[in-house]
Amino acid sequence: MSHLRAARIDDDAALIAEGITPTLARKMGRFGNYAVSFSVICILAGGMTLFGFGLHNGGPAVMVWGWVGIFAMTLVLGSCLAEVTSVYPTAGALYHMADRLGGPGWAWLTGWLNLLGLVGAIAGIDYGAASFIGAFASLQWGFEPTPENTMGVFVCVLLLHGLLNSFGVGLVDALSKISVWWQFSGVFLIVVLLVAAPGERQSPGFVFTEYYNDSGITNPLYGAGVGCLMAAYTFCGYDASAHMAEETTQAQKSAPSGMVHAILWSGIAGFVLIVGMLFAMESYSGTLETATGVPPAQIFIDVLGVGVAKALLVVVIVAQLFCGNAEVAAASRMAYAFSRNRALPGWKRWSRANARTQNPTAAVWLCVSIAFVLALPSLHSPAAYAAVTAINVLGITPAYAIPVFLRLKAGNRFQQGLWNLGRFSKPLGVLAVAYVIVLTVFFCLPQAYPITSQSFNYAPVTLAIVLLGAWISWITVGRKNYAMPLPAATAADSAIAGGMV
Repeated sequence: MSHLRAARIDDDAALIAEGITPTLARKMGRFGNYAVSFSVICILAGGMTLFGFGLHNGGPAVMVWGWVGIFAMTLVLGSCLAEVTSVYPTAGALYHMADRLGGPGWAWLTGWLNLLGLVGAIAGIDYGAASFIGAFASLQWGFEPTPENTMGVFVCVLLLHGLLNSFGVGLVDALSKISVWWQFSGVFLIVVLLVAAPGERQSPGFVFTEYYNDSGITNPLYGAGVGCLMAAYTFCGYDASAHMAEETTQAQKSAPSGMVHAILWSGIAGFVLIVGMLFAMESYSGTLETATGVPPAQIFIDVLGVGVAKALLVVVIVAQLFCGNAEVAAASRMAYAFSRNRALPGWKRWSRANARTQNPTAAVWLCVSIAFVLALPSLHSPAAYAAVTAINVLGITPAYAIPVFLRLKAGNRFQQGLWNLGRFSKPLGVLAVAYVIVLTVFFCLPQAYPITSQSFNYAPVTLAIVLLGAWISWITVGRKNYAMPLPAATAADSAIAGGMV
């Protein structure tokens, strides 16, 4: 107990040094912190939901090697971000880092990109879970997954996650830990069953070299770049460890370590899952044109039969529910911290922590409500779901790079924390920022031709609206309202200077 108490004092001292009064319950350890980010990345969510996207855009070769490449670059980016997290272990995370390293304007931009990315992720994850639930219900009870029915399931999932996150960080911690073992067990079960089932398997040549693209993109490099977005969409959300830092013991080590390990183990498990699914796939066209609307479900049905397929769908659905729950936790901490600095309308309400649970309950329901609004257009257009996903990746991905860029710009003014990259910090930082620039360009390029209202890529429109909105809100209200507390040392120096005057 004395060791835990000492860690708690050190953690709180780090917050106080940043001018922040500790108010949240610090009940999460190193494994729990890692588990939150691992749950949010959730290869059984992104990898499964976007499996059909990968088959359409590049096929097996791009799905496998694109995963390896994006995994490696995400590990570089995540490590660079983890280094900055070690110095600033706060719930605000990315925007707090940007404020300290670049000033209020950078913080405002980063905060809005990050917040919209996080709530967009809630909408994308939970709507994806609703789609899988609809596929299961269709097989089990003849449920018709119309847009209206899917939206009804989506609302139920959102409400579940809002309720689970209202009970405090202890429940989030427990569910995230269960999620880790559920995902690893789920991947193992799926791959073993598919590989062990009787029947022919695809050749290694098919799995590792087959290129397929029916998106209308004729340039193979362009097509492969778009296909890599399957992995890029999946490797989002590892900043959850940073947002939970104020509720984590020994956060200066645990939060950065949690981020990096979540990326590492997600990359390894995801590679095994993708390769196993591709080896087992019986019919390329049949998988893409499945009546379930979920290509992985068709692979399960073809290889294992309807009964086992339904059981595996339940495994995937539960993993997706864990994922959405962890994402609500991360987003609510971000909204709570941003409100604490008067950046959101109605900030007084959203910056309150529940006195009994020491949990940002109001911020939880704010994030759930915004996610619901973001998903509403899906009732009228399938392209709207792609737009919601774009809000996620185009908010979060640039927001990851901004603190890394500002850390490079700060030079020797940046003092490395307990978790750091040593002499590799600057060269890896340059590589990480360059990677994000290239990735953002590919997010904004057309992903299918000919371009129609259904195939139009809403990502650049989304990014332009977010950037314009952030700029207008900054010059109109942000500069007057936004208030980041001074670091304790700076505040003390200012007080001494004021006294001398």
